[in-house]
Parts: sequence; structure tokens; C-alpha cells
Amino acid sequence: MSSKLLKGTAILTIGLFLSKALGLFYLIPFYAIVGEENIGLYQYAYIPYNIALSIAISGAPLAISKFVSKYNALGDYATGRKILRGSMGIMILSGIVSFLILFFLAEPIAHLVRTDDEQIFTVEEIASVIRWVSYALLVVPMMSIVRGFLQGYNKMEPTAVSQLVEQIVRIAVVLIGGFIVVNFLHESPKVAVNFAVFAAAIGAIASLGVLYFYWRKYKPEFDYLLAKSPPASDVTIKDMYAEVFTYIIPFVLVGVINPLYQFVDMITFNSAMKSIGLAAVSDTYLGMLNLLTHKFVMIPVMVATGFSMALIPVITADYTKKNQIGITRSLDQTYQIMMYLTVPMVIGLAVLSDELYQLLYSKSDVGAAILASYAPVAILFGLYTVTAAILQGIDRHKWIVFTSLFGLLLKLMLNIPLIKLFETNGAIIATAIGYSVAVGLNIFIITKTLHYHSKLVFRRLILIGILNVVMFIAVFFTLKGLNAVNPVDGKMQALLYILICAGVGVIVYGYLSLKTGLAQKLFGERLTRITNKLGL
Repeated sequence: MSSKLLKGTAILTIGLFLSKALGLFYLIPFYAIVGEENIGLYQYAYIPYNIALSIAISGAPLAISKFVSKYNALGDYATGRKILRGSMGIMILSGIVSFLILFFLAEPIAHLVRTDDEQIFTVEEIASVIRWVSYALLVVPMMSIVRGFLQGYNKMEPTAVSQLVEQIVRIAVVLIGGFIVVNFLHESPKVAVNFAVFAAAIGAIASLGVLYFYWRKYKPEFDYLLAKSPPASDVTIKDMYAEVFTYIIPFVLVGVINPLYQFVDMITFNSAMKSIGLAAVSDTYLGMLNLLTHKFVMIPVMVATGFSMALIPVITADYTKKNQIGITRSLDQTYQIMMYLTVPMVIGLAVLSDELYQLLYSKSDVGAAILASYAPVAILFGLYTVTAAILQGIDRHKWIVFTSLFGLLLKLMLNIPLIKLFETNGAIIATAIGYSVAVGLNIFIITKTLHYHSKLVFRRLILIGILNVVMFIAVFFTLKGLNAVNPVDGKMQALLYILICAGVGVIVYGYLSLKTGLAQKLFGERLTRITNKLGL
């Protein structure tokens, strides 16, 4: 793997990990503030918001990154600056329009969600949280353009740091504001949820400030490259947007596909549960699926997201230069490292689902069972993100549209029948089927287009699978032994068991990885030197 790709991936992955971890752990105190029943209202705001946000920014960060990277590879830095200037106004307008659409569609969406009087939340309560979260759309699109431009120069640190600051500020506002609303103003927890979703706008403003700082930091370097650049190509703004818009629909779909799957659950789950007599618990179960367990499941996906954001500029540059060796090397390393890091995390989530759910929220057999069933789908989420990024890098945009929509159509067709058969697990199975088909088609197209056949990767993936089976056995029986001696009773004991089992998993997986030489081959000479000193 090239040093740029590895460094970019590391920066983005660390930033995304910290951001995702904060996004998960803040739910612990927020859950305590508003309670299990009211926290489900939170997810009704964020699913429509995420869809509107993805449409508002129109895949801008990755599309602009791809455009800028392409012209920078040709030594034309002026054209990238030209597209940056032209995009700002469009993104501001896009944010305003998206805000107005989501704000005024809040009530119709709420009517789709509330299908029975036995449900916990009223139409007005659901519509209110959607309206409050919509204000963030006024800020985020402009922020996304700057992130994309900087990524086009392989400057991944601003994206990672700005995402982290955005999350920290948002969480601080959520928790402090929610605590004040409930404990000092003595308002309903549902009012606290309204305030909490508005925190997205405040976090976005803080992130914009971070990006401005980085822009000032890198501007001398950018100006130096611009001064050496030939004049901007004679491509007009109209032609540039025509090129960027060929990227946009696939980028939008990649960014919005997971919220769209959740939105299908949001508008079909309650009616399907009502048909089998479970309307009274459908809001709670849907909150567990689309918010509480989804936060866990998306943590392993950060690895794939970091890879995809760093991979697109590198693949685009190699593809533009017709560097087939570079493309193949990047794909080999990407597949291996992604699976090497993602699979053990998924196994950990599934095996320790009871303890994790009890630690973060409260003891719940239903919530833990949903987490255990949902965790393996994270591998499909990650593979979809990475394979779609590869297709974007090699200009197979139409195929992304086809495979994404085909998988989503399968989800839509299967969701209600499977929910009626398997309740919450039915929604998970429908998601897994949709993503499996999309990922399978993506891999087939990549293999055929790039004539990519790697026996090395196949052998390494088998080895990774064997190591994970051994790790699973070690963790599973460790947990069984601990529970046989003393079953979990309380959050501190759950934490202790998680730490012990995670430690066993890390030691077993790490030792076997080093002993077989897999880790050294994946992560390079520096790790090899360390293991040689340790005699491994």
C-alpha cells in the first residue's frame, strides 16, 4: 500500500473511531437523562436528517476530492481552486433548500411513522424533533466542500479533527442541555430530546471553525502550488459541474444508502409489528434497532469508511495515470487490512452483546439479542463502502447506482414479510440480503473491469478467517467460564467481563497474527523490526 493511502487511512480511521466512540458512549448518560422510552424519539429525527443531509451535500466531499485529485495529478492546481470557488454558493443554496424541505415535510413523515394509537409518540412529537434537527442543514453543506477540497490534496487531518470537534461540541450541548432541561427547568424528557437534536447545528458551526483554521494553515502551500500551475484549463464552470455531477449521484447513494435502509425500517416496521399485534412495543424495538444497537454496529464500519475516503484520491490518481500495478497493490492491501480489523470487532460485539448492552444502557434480553443478530451485518456495511469507493475511483458510476438501488429494492420488498415472520430480526435479515446482493455485484464488476484476480488475497482471507475462529473459541469459553463462576450483576461486573474477554481476544488474535507473520505482512517493515526484537 502506498504511504499516502496508509497514512490517510490511519488518520481518517483514528478520527472516525474517536468520533464513533464518542457517538456511542454519550448515549449512556443521555439514556439515563431521558429514559429508554423517550430515547426512541431521537432516532426518528436523525434518519430523515441523514437522508436530507446526504442529498444536500450531494456527495460533495468525495466528489470534490475526486475532481481536485484528478487535476492535481495532472499538475493543474488552478482548476481545483476554480471548482472550490464555484461550489460554495451552490452548497449554501442547497443547504437552505434542504432545510426548508425537511422542515415542512416533518409532519407528513410523522404520519407515516405513527400507525397506531398504542404507539408511544404522537405525530406532533415526532414532527417536532425532525424540525429541530433540520437547522443543521444550513451549515453542513458549506463545511463539506472545504473537507472535500482538502482531501483532494491528501490532507486528511482536517476532516478527522473537524469531525471529532463537531462530535465533542454536539455531545456537550446534548448532555449539558438535556440535564438542565430535565433537572433544572423541570421540562419533559421529550423537550430534552428536541434540544438534543438541535445540537447538531451547533456542532457543525464548531467544525466549520476548525476547517477555517486548517485552511489558513495550508493556504501558503496551496498558493505556492497554484503559482507554479499553468492557467486553469479552459473547462467552463458549466463543464466542470457536468463532470462533478457525473460523480454526484453515486456519491449521494453511497452516503445515503444506510440511512435509506433505516428509513425503510422507519416507515414499515411499526405497521408490520401492528399487524402481528405488537404495536405497543414497536417504537421501543425500532429505537433499539435503528439507534441503540446501530451505534455499536457502525463502529467496525469506521475502518472501511476511513479506507474508502483515503482510497478514492489514490485510486483516481493511479487510474488517471493508468498505473495498474498501483491499483492492484492498493486493492490487495485494502481488502486484507479491512477484513483483518473488522471481523474480530464484529465477533466481539456478537459474543459480548449482553454485557455491552447492559454496560451502556440497561439489562435487556431483547436489546442484547438484536445487537448479536445485527453485528455481523457490519461486515457487509464495510464491504459495500469499500467496493463502492473502488467503483467510484475507476469511473463505474452507473454500476454504483444500479447495485445500490437494486439492493435497496430487495430490502423494501422483503422487509414487511420478514418482520411479520421474525419481528426485529426480519428487518435485519432484509438488510443483510440487500447489502449482500449489492456487495456481490460490486465485487463482480471490479473483478471483471480490472481483471483483478488475487490468489494471495484469497489465501490471506482464509488465514484471517482461521485466526478469528480460534479467537472466537477463546473469548466464548472465557465468557462462559466467568458466567459459570459468577453471572453478571450490574454495570461494573459487565465492564470487568468485557475487559477480560477483550483482553483474551486481543492477546490470542495478536499473538497468532504475529506468529504466522500475517500482521508483519499487512503493516510493514516497522512492525517486522519490532517483532524481530521480541523474537516472534
